[in-house]
Amino acid sequence: MKINYDLEIASFKEKLDQFWQLARDKVILLGNRYDPAKGSPVYTAEGKYTTRGWTEWTQGFQYGIPLLVYDASGDPDMLETGRESTFEKMAHHISHFGVHDHGFNNLSTYGNLLRLANLNRFEASREEKAFYELALKMSGAIQAKRWSAIKDGGFIYSFNGPHSLFIDTIRTCRILLVAHGLGHRGLDENDAAINLLERAIIHGLTTAKYAVFYGEGRDSYDVRGRVAHESIFNINDGQYRCPNSQQGYSGFTTWTRGLSWAMLGFSEFLEYLEEVMPEYPGLEDVQQSFRKAARATCDFYIENSALDGIPYWDTGAPDLHKLGKYKDSPANPDNDYEPVDSSAAAIGAQGLLRLGRLLRKSEPDAASMYFQAGLNILRTLLTEQYLSTDKNHQGILLHTVYHRPNGWDHIPRGSKVPHGESSMWGDYHMTELCLTAQKIIEGGYYTFYQSIP
Repeated sequence: MKINYDLEIASFKEKLDQFWQLARDKVILLGNRYDPAKGSPVYTAEGKYTTRGWTEWTQGFQYGIPLLVYDASGDPDMLETGRESTFEKMAHHISHFGVHDHGFNNLSTYGNLLRLANLNRFEASREEKAFYELALKMSGAIQAKRWSAIKDGGFIYSFNGPHSLFIDTIRTCRILLVAHGLGHRGLDENDAAINLLERAIIHGLTTAKYAVFYGEGRDSYDVRGRVAHESIFNINDGQYRCPNSQQGYSGFTTWTRGLSWAMLGFSEFLEYLEEVMPEYPGLEDVQQSFRKAARATCDFYIENSALDGIPYWDTGAPDLHKLGKYKDSPANPDNDYEPVDSSAAAIGAQGLLRLGRLLRKSEPDAASMYFQAGLNILRTLLTEQYLSTDKNHQGILLHTVYHRPNGWDHIPRGSKVPHGESSMWGDYHMTELCLTAQKIIEGGYYTFYQSIP
């Protein structure tokens, strides 16, 4: 991508104001037209949200979006929508033992509500705050129980089973950090205590070691900054076996949404450690590992995205070469060969902003590169090409991709690849990216650990 270093974040104010009105309208539209009896909305087909049974990982995004809109705009209807929906419909996600997605569902809802209450953005009784805290504590403990010990550490395993480490989980394990910060610990058999902070850090170290590549010769495709969606372990002896992919093209290519989860997940983890846990034993080594992973993945994203900062869905997609020098021109969602994934851009842009802010004192030149790259992506995503301005389209962010290998994404009539549709994670992370930018403009900042008093 080409980075414009002259962009100033304050110049986004008018576009952000327009975005909040659009996001509010979409929350209302989806609430009026979607039948929740069908299950959680996942992605749109012909502009209408539909579900896709795999795991229940998107409902928290649906109800988290109005809470973010409220935070930015102060619209009381948005607070009421997110608050009441969380009370009425999110309880089963707290005790969902079958997924690695607790940080997605429950931090987006209970976490945002507690954060807003702690910041005195709305009046919440002691009992209401205690309710949110209990939900987050239980969610963190249940997520931590999905634990596979390996020869040199351990990880929170995916819904595929104890052998499977997903790159996505580096962001969902934030729920363990919040639960720990709220004073909670897990209890296992014979009352064996589970330190939630330690488990989250070990998971992060395992992810950095095995899911991220550094150009150090691990295999024939070891390019610095690429990631594997899934890392496979032998659970009998704890040995690492191979990279794999569920939603990317292969274990030896880089699925760009997985890349973005790493960019954002490691950057947020670093912020948390610096601001909340500066006395953690061995902190310097942990930070070094996470910083190495964050910088490598962010560099890889910058090097492998289109000119305007939007990536295609996988950097090794089989027909990508047919697009020619695709990195030398803006991304083209309506092409005949491979889809772009704007949800990866929304997630990755936030990671770039956070890493840039984190490095601003120690490495100002690198900090400027990352921060300005994030702003360049935000500028692209705030254009009409990527925002769903059609009043009947239920999504917010256009041109997101869910599962290309399974063929789940809607392909418009007359087209050859998916485009023009939205997803709940794309909509949420676009909203979260805009909130992050607005808070910086206002002289503040947004973090998930503001849920901790």
